[in-house]
Amino acid sequence: MADAPEINILLLGDAECGKSTFLSRISQGPNNNSSSPSKDKPIPLLKDINQPFVFDISLKSTPYRFHLYDTASPESWTLLTPHVVILCYDISSRLSLINVQRLWTPKITLTFPSLADSLPVLLLGLKRDLRSEHDPNGLIYPQEAYRVAQELRCDKYMECSAVSGELVAEVWEDVCRTAVGSVGEGGGLSEGGCGVM
Repeated sequence: MADAPEINILLLGDAECGKSTFLSRISQGPNNNSSSPSKDKPIPLLKDINQPFVFDISLKSTPYRFHLYDTASPESWTLLTPHVVILCYDISSRLSLINVQRLWTPKITLTFPSLADSLPVLLLGLKRDLRSEHDPNGLIYPQEAYRVAQELRCDKYMECSAVSGELVAEVWEDVCRTAVGSVGEGGGLSEGGCGVM
């Protein structure tokens, strides 16, 4: 993979919104539901100290190397030049979506002014499995999140549950498709989707 194009993907969002669990699920294979985690056997989490998290991807027989950065600290990503930004929030926490709107989105424009018009930005709702367990007044439903994504001029809205595995493979495919499309021509997925090697 020495000659593979390298793609930087930056995940931004509040601490505890589910970014680390999502990346940890991806590292095990987004389609791997055979070992669904439970309270007794949680997903082994990746450690922040090992960033960037490197994923070797093959799309249409073309290799790519993704470098994923997970942060809730704006100071730690100011020297990075991302190809894609994923704004993350916790579906069961209205404050985390408000922070995407008021804190994280403005910081993208301030930190990467030269990329503001061309940088793909995705909005990702995490902890989808908690939607049925909380007070409905605090939950964010897909229609509302989609509207927020449109207001923020995000390229796409997605949601999943890393714990249950629901929609993780579909979200990962969208991330791969967007990331490869951000670095040039010839992007797009094969029918097999996006594979982690």
